[in-house]
Amino acid sequence: MPLDPETWLADRKARMTDGLARLAKAARAGAIPGGSIENGVLKTDRLSAAVPQEADELVLDLYDRLPTIRITELLQEVDADIGFTEAFTHLQTGAPCKDQIGMLTVLLAEGLNLGLSKMAEATSTHDYFQLSRLSRWHMESDAINQALALVIEAQARLPMAQFWGGGVTASSDGQFFPAARQGEAMNLINAKYGSEPGLKAYTHVSDQFGPFATQNIPATVSEAPYILDGLLMNEAGQKISEQYADTGGFTDQVFAVTALLSYRFIPRIRDLPSTRLYLFDPATAPNELRGLIGSKIREGVIVQNWPGVLRAVATMATGVLPPSQLLKKFAAYPRQHELAVALREIGRIERTLFIIEWLLDADMQRRAQIGLNKGEAHHALKNALRIGRQGEIRDRTAEGQHYRMAGLNLLAAIIIYWNTKHLGQAVAARQQAGLNCAPDLLAHISPLGWAHILLTGEYRWRRQTGASL
Repeated sequence: MPLDPETWLADRKARMTDGLARLAKAARAGAIPGGSIENGVLKTDRLSAAVPQEADELVLDLYDRLPTIRITELLQEVDADIGFTEAFTHLQTGAPCKDQIGMLTVLLAEGLNLGLSKMAEATSTHDYFQLSRLSRWHMESDAINQALALVIEAQARLPMAQFWGGGVTASSDGQFFPAARQGEAMNLINAKYGSEPGLKAYTHVSDQFGPFATQNIPATVSEAPYILDGLLMNEAGQKISEQYADTGGFTDQVFAVTALLSYRFIPRIRDLPSTRLYLFDPATAPNELRGLIGSKIREGVIVQNWPGVLRAVATMATGVLPPSQLLKKFAAYPRQHELAVALREIGRIERTLFIIEWLLDADMQRRAQIGLNKGEAHHALKNALRIGRQGEIRDRTAEGQHYRMAGLNLLAAIIIYWNTKHLGQAVAARQQAGLNCAPDLLAHISPLGWAHILLTGEYRWRRQTGASL
């Protein structure tokens, strides 16, 4: 970012002038992809699905080639490949956990939402007190994050993952989970999800399907402030250059901060035709676009508060404060804080530039749809995994809920790694048989299936020698 606000403003003015001219030209020619501007009114069409029938047939064949496997065996195979259980060191001594099967049992209890007592009843290897001791001395946030990072990095290196992306774009979305009414966690009711209390897990998913970050947020709050947490607070997020979000995931301040941090932010705006464009000089707007123009950008506020803007962004970038805390603090002032107003004005500039590009770039629209579809498909996998307690999160403390959701996210990532690995082997088998495995078809394959995984029943483990436990 330039230290001089005038340099930044001059660049944005040039971009906006050029963008408005291109949009007006496209409007006159009727050449806006999937939309039109007539008599100052914007109309947009819904994007059509772009999955060829051959891809549907290919995914069915590939999953038919995957072996049926118990969830316990799957966990052991992935840990043999990656060694993610080594992240769960003893809280006092720092020594790696020697009881691999016990640690995997604890992780499975969290991921499947069974809890330790139910898991102890379903396995013959450990009783409740053994599992509780392992959980108390080895389970903590840093260890879960480190294990998740190991799985995400390993999955990204698999040959099959390269067909889905380069790990440089991501989508984020919140998923609602019903929760118990009692306890200190203060679960809230959001009418959008019914009359039961609950919480949301806000998860970032890379273009290679890896769920690299997740955090619990109240069911009633806006998702927008949490977008930057997942990008800035872990290594995988810092590799992202293009971030997708749904309508609930953006505000003008998020537009501002993502741009200032050099992320390309691409939200799906549901009410796009009614969204206004903000200009430096509305009087200079092309005639074709006059009906889309809102008010004037307040340049003076940006110039006066530019040093504060840079300090706020630096605070987020260096991890001094999670971005969500800073953004929520700006939003909570009784009267609008000057710095918050400056970020809003910067966000209006960035949002206007984004809308212009969105309307002119059908490929951008399709990329966003594909990215968001990947995130939404994760919801189905996680709903299938949380089989315990009728899918309700009953932990009474915020800490307990955090471990439950983090465990679910880690279990989903482990399954995605296993599926990616074995789908790659299935592709190799098809190629040896001379069957079509074109890269453009493989790009539509997803590693989120679970029908071949036995998730219920008795949780039996195998020794390294192959004997069952």
